[in-house]
Amino acid sequence: MSLKVIDTTLPDAKIVETDVFGDHRGFFTETYTKNKFEEAGINVEFTQDNQSLSVEPGVLRGMHYQLAPYSQTKLLRAVTGAIYDVIVDIRKGSPAYGKWEGFILSEYNHRQLLVPKGFAHGFVTLTPNVNVAYKVDGYYAPDADRGIAFDDPDLDIKWPMPTDHLILSEKDQHHPSFKDAEMNFTYGEDK
Repeated sequence: MSLKVIDTTLPDAKIVETDVFGDHRGFFTETYTKNKFEEAGINVEFTQDNQSLSVEPGVLRGMHYQLAPYSQTKLLRAVTGAIYDVIVDIRKGSPAYGKWEGFILSEYNHRQLLVPKGFAHGFVTLTPNVNVAYKVDGYYAPDADRGIAFDDPDLDIKWPMPTDHLILSEKDQHHPSFKDAEMNFTYGEDK
């Protein structure tokens, strides 16, 4: 099986594609094989697997990150359904500082997104019953948990549906703006 790693417009963030073998029964793919990822230049020691279920379309989870030294690299995919996944580079000194990019991840395209440390991350569900599975290389640290407002006008993220119809947790409704958020990342550090 081969692994294809595609650069995004944001430094260090990658799309990962694995071979998918399908027939009349369905399909098979290796979503993570450590030695193949290492050969492709992705040397991350993942420590935990997480999964979320969002029942309705329009569920927005984000924009989340953990402060260093508790920051996390994530490798995520949509197991069922489809999401519009957004990342924002929040590393001071990065050529892409404050810039965002969005990607469609779905059960059909089998794409995975590698989100490096120093990025805020969030997604909105495009279909019902979306299961998102993701690996992280660090444990959840409640005291380091932070976020940025998904609708910050300075970031101007173009979500694929009207933002007044989105379904958010109480926490995600009250994140600060990008300029007011606490961030302690510097480009080139904490890789």
